[in-house]
Amino acid sequence: MNQPHLLDLYCCSGGATRGYQQAGWHVTGVDNVPRPDYCGDDFHEGDAVAFALAHGHRFDAIHASPPCKDHSLLTVSNRKRPGWSDGHVNLIPPTRAALLTSGRPWVMENVVGAPLRPDLILCGLMFGLRVFRHRVFEIHGFAALTPPHPSHRGHRVAGWRHGVRHDGDMVAVYGDGGGKGTTDQWQQAMGIDWTTDREAISQAIPPAFTHHIGEHLLNIMEVRS
Repeated sequence: MNQPHLLDLYCCSGGATRGYQQAGWHVTGVDNVPRPDYCGDDFHEGDAVAFALAHGHRFDAIHASPPCKDHSLLTVSNRKRPGWSDGHVNLIPPTRAALLTSGRPWVMENVVGAPLRPDLILCGLMFGLRVFRHRVFEIHGFAALTPPHPSHRGHRVAGWRHGVRHDGDMVAVYGDGGGKGTTDQWQQAMGIDWTTDREAISQAIPPAFTHHIGEHLLNIMEVRS
């Protein structure tokens, strides 16, 4: 079988991309800003939805990670404050429409609480990582098994909370205050070694997640070949 090609929309620096590569995919990333440290095989700067509508059918499969700020716990909490406005746009509906138009199997990923069908929910503990990083995956055209989910009991995220310093074996890969980990700790916790951009790492998903999904996705490619 020739190497299958996957399109990674909203790719950032390539957390999802690297996992698919490890599973055996050739990956093309799309983002609306330059990503000089992107780890994929090809990169296009532009609008993700427009690119998917124009070119999605040319790929064997598509992954999409629309920006999650509209659905994050911080945004949801802040919306309860009188007069607070975030301006975040929900890109999930237009992205889903573009993915369906492609006629290809696809995956869409976002934070817990986002309006996705929860076909698969992954946690870093499932892969022996030092980050929880729960993410929801809506899957179309194939199925992926859920790995065993170890208990969170006995695990704690290190850092400052409410003026108290907590030790722990898990790393908080977000923000800069509160005793957050070093860049090296973030890289090790996430399994990301090709970029030191803290913003990019904080927005990424661990490659282990899409390595797992990519292997299941390859199964339908082999059936079709």
